[in-house]
Amino acid sequence: MSNFAFLRLPEWGFLFESASKVEELAKSDARGACFYARRTLELALAWLYKHDSALRLPYQDNLSALIHEPSFRQVAGDALYTKARLIKDLGNLAVHGSRKMSPSDALNATRELFHFCYWLARTYGRTSRPAPGLAFDTSLLPTAAATPVQSQEQLQRLEGILRERDEKLSILLADKAALSEELTNLRDEVAKAKKANAAQPDTHDYSEAETRKAFIDVLLKEAGWNLDPAINFEVEVTGMPNAEGKGFVDYVLWGDDSKPLALIEAKRTTKSPMVGQQQAKLYADCLGTMYGQRPIIFYSNGYEHWIWNDVSYPPRPVQGFYKKAELELFIQRRTSRKPLADAVINSAIIERYYQTRAVRRIGHTFEVDNQRKALVVMATGAGKTRTVIALADVLMRCNWAKRILFMADRVALVNQAVNAFKAHLPDSAPVNLVTDKATEGRVYVSTYPTMMGLIDDAFDGERRFGVGHFDLIVIDEAHRSVYQKYRAIFDYFDSLLVGLTATPKDEIDHNTYGLFDLETGVPTDAYGLDEAVADGHLVPPVPISVPLKFQREGIRYDDLTEEEKEEWDAKEWDDEGSVPDEVNAEAVNKWLFNADTVDKVLQTLMTKGQKVAGGDRLGKTIIFAKNNDHADFIATRFDTNYPHYKGHFARVVTYKTEYAQSLIDDFSNQDKAPHIAISVDMLDTGIDVPEVVNLVFFKVVRSKTKFWQMLGRGTRLCKDLFGPSQDKKNFFIFDFCQNLEFFSQNPETSDGSMSESLSTRLFKARLDVIGALDDRLANQVKTSESQASNDDHLSEKQLRADVAALLHERVAAMKVDNFVVRPHRQPVEKFAKAEAWVALGMEDLLELRTRVADLPTELADEDEEAKRFDMLCLRVQLSILQAKPEFVTLKEKIQVIASALEEQTNIPAIKEAMPFIQAVASDEWWDDVTVPMVETVRRKLRALVKLIPRGQKKIVYTDFEDELGESQTIDLPQVTAGLNMAKFKEKARVFLKAHESHISLQRLRRNQPLTPADLDELEKMLLAAGGSPQLISEAKEQSHGLGVFIRSLVGLDREAAMHAFSEFLTSTTTTPNQIEFINLIVQELTQTGVMEPERLFQSPFTDLSAQGPLGVFPPAKVTQIVEVLETIRGRAAA
Repeated sequence: MSNFAFLRLPEWGFLFESASKVEELAKSDARGACFYARRTLELALAWLYKHDSALRLPYQDNLSALIHEPSFRQVAGDALYTKARLIKDLGNLAVHGSRKMSPSDALNATRELFHFCYWLARTYGRTSRPAPGLAFDTSLLPTAAATPVQSQEQLQRLEGILRERDEKLSILLADKAALSEELTNLRDEVAKAKKANAAQPDTHDYSEAETRKAFIDVLLKEAGWNLDPAINFEVEVTGMPNAEGKGFVDYVLWGDDSKPLALIEAKRTTKSPMVGQQQAKLYADCLGTMYGQRPIIFYSNGYEHWIWNDVSYPPRPVQGFYKKAELELFIQRRTSRKPLADAVINSAIIERYYQTRAVRRIGHTFEVDNQRKALVVMATGAGKTRTVIALADVLMRCNWAKRILFMADRVALVNQAVNAFKAHLPDSAPVNLVTDKATEGRVYVSTYPTMMGLIDDAFDGERRFGVGHFDLIVIDEAHRSVYQKYRAIFDYFDSLLVGLTATPKDEIDHNTYGLFDLETGVPTDAYGLDEAVADGHLVPPVPISVPLKFQREGIRYDDLTEEEKEEWDAKEWDDEGSVPDEVNAEAVNKWLFNADTVDKVLQTLMTKGQKVAGGDRLGKTIIFAKNNDHADFIATRFDTNYPHYKGHFARVVTYKTEYAQSLIDDFSNQDKAPHIAISVDMLDTGIDVPEVVNLVFFKVVRSKTKFWQMLGRGTRLCKDLFGPSQDKKNFFIFDFCQNLEFFSQNPETSDGSMSESLSTRLFKARLDVIGALDDRLANQVKTSESQASNDDHLSEKQLRADVAALLHERVAAMKVDNFVVRPHRQPVEKFAKAEAWVALGMEDLLELRTRVADLPTELADEDEEAKRFDMLCLRVQLSILQAKPEFVTLKEKIQVIASALEEQTNIPAIKEAMPFIQAVASDEWWDDVTVPMVETVRRKLRALVKLIPRGQKKIVYTDFEDELGESQTIDLPQVTAGLNMAKFKEKARVFLKAHESHISLQRLRRNQPLTPADLDELEKMLLAAGGSPQLISEAKEQSHGLGVFIRSLVGLDREAAMHAFSEFLTSTTTTPNQIEFINLIVQELTQTGVMEPERLFQSPFTDLSAQGPLGVFPPAKVTQIVEVLETIRGRAAA
């Protein structure tokens, strides 16, 4: 007997021999069984594509393409599609994989092949169908094969022989246009049999439970697990709270030491995986008791998976399972992971207090708050990358992280990050995934698109980058648009997440805070531009707004001189010869380029910009241009006005510039040309040139993130820029487009929002049409079938079915093993079935909109112009269905398109449709228009709209005299506060030095307790120094006390500091190293007045010992030192 006996019929005989071979080898030769299962599937699909006219040939003739062709998935259904994929994957592993194939692999391949062949014979059988109750019987599998086990090399040779012997699929699957009469008749017979067979309900059990298990098995194989049914499946445990005291764990993943690393509790696909949470927890209790090691908990329904490391974190969703080494590391970290709070931060990487603070706060978030996400705000140039490198160093040394992924949106930033890791943490072996995709390391740096392309890569069936590959992911410039666009990456990897941004904390979109599970306006840590300027770590901008009339108001013909009017009239504005009365401000520098406007900008820059080389040369300058044509025009005008620079001084640096990096390298050299870089987007972010002292905003910017990134190009310090001891103090911003005025008002903007793709909007619009049509049809007493027959249009009922079929086709073509689709597998598989679209409830429509609409599909993308026309027609249909007033405006747009088509009389396709086009262009056609009529318009015209010549606006060059207004300095609140505080500190320091004999100031410096009268006197001194009540209040708040602020300016008296630590310095047991350590503290206090305890773990204190005070003093003495420091601070704050 054979499980495949139903294939013995003549019409299926070509499959029986191969299928029998699978059954023969199932228990004796796993690799051979999987090979022949794939072979049988190839033969079955070849027959299917040849005989079922509903199937479309894919772009390639290989097995994978045949399986993933959307029409096959529609015909077979998702269950059979999944089984075909499993058979294909197992067969590929058998022939090309190096890992041993297990008996369960062979059993899975045989069973899934049985179900697939059953479906084929039941659906297409012309003479008879297999019995409805037929089930796969493992007892029919022979225990020994008649032929010896074949090696992988033999199977590879056999594969080649079979391919040569068979007809090529491209020949077998002949062009439908060239079908023989015999095959045409055969297809007709098959179609009739298919229809007759479909009339009988299919009651066959396609093994939902086994398919669910197969889903999980595939994910485990991707994680490198070779499962043995004897030890991995249905593992018995004792200690369960039931009558028998026993239970059976669905999966147990074992370590090399035979201890449980993880368990998986699998529930039915129709249930939430949460149902299995408590049962999985009880199993973990049992396994922990039995083996002395508590496993990591997974629970799954085949679609959704959760991980629960209940020793450390609450449950969280995950997109797959961990590899053995990753789980072993999980377990090891329970005992080997060191406290982050005790870690010494490497002062060779970072030494500034705010960088150390950021690392500590991230560590506190991860360790104490048990949060897995952190967001750090740090001004551009303040050292975000080095802060992250220091964090990486701490996490790796404390065994919190083995591998780290740093992600940026540009290749230049990737290169910078790699170089920074090489310089400051070379042992991390940083890998640039953009240029070196195969190398292994501990730190990986990548652009987002590069990683999107690498996640699905697998070798020998195992994904290189599994869900647990990285312990930490860092997002450079984290804002909502990046997170939305590439969220699939962050959802796929189960890791800690740190976001970095230079956007001021009050300017960050509230949704960005939400993505990191933070309260709006409260990042994990923040160090803004104002603080950096006040601390002297960055230089402030001098924001100068320069009004230009044409830039702000546009150009009006009536305002020109007579000579200029003649030039205006002589210009070729468009192909029709029309001449406008005015050009708005938006058009200036977009397609109209006025020489005098650019000349006045350049003149302002060259005369008022900061100079270097003894004032003889303009300092490094970036001009932000509107577009490439604008950038080229600026360069041309510069060369015209300043020919003596011979074309080297000002250069265009954009993404279109060849060898742009070499120009950037030259620009980064202080004494090398170019000295002006004219950029379109390329230099807005990522360029680090401290010598930049002038920025020219020659385009409108409305994105807060973008604005602050651009401003950050000038904030870096630069020593001796203007000569010995003449450092860079600030940089100039020349704004000709009112950006400064805009951002000085702290406007609400939709910064970082990402518009939906056209395909997503089409999907949602079609869902709206289906919903509206369902409502209308439900309220109609009669259908519109009679109307359809009279006016030669579709009925609304048929239109609804067609729209649903179109969306169904798109969903059916979604590849469920794509990592973006995988988290939404359940709704995708649900709506990949045609019957799911027959009646869509409100919950179905919502699920489709929120979980399916924006997923990638394997369907070939259509012409964009046609899709835009589809969108317009859908909006018209919805305006009719919902009685919206926008109908008039929308239908006029279609009429304009129809009129444009009318003019293309020499194109045959348009000429053929001309009567219909002319009708649509008329007003009469739109009287009493129906939704199906608009659908007819869409179908007949969508392929023609691309034939309309695109109206490309001519570029116009003019030379009209522009008007340059009076420049004015604009205050930017986020910068001015820091600048004012820096000036205030300097003034106060000088004033206090001159009045150091004041009794209250003496008491403060000598560490004596302060009275309320002393504090009043000190505040009066600050007012006398020129401080405003607001600045003094801010100083109090920042320093946590007025006395602490003043002490930070004047320092602590050395004798007072020595006295505070006298017990250490006079003790006979104090060692020389300890005395040196205390002296370092005294030196610091005389400079800064107060000192945070965490400072003890930074340089120069760690120069004596890497552990700071813990390496020099016993713990009790360290506590005593901290108490002294707190007393010194407390007396100042009193």
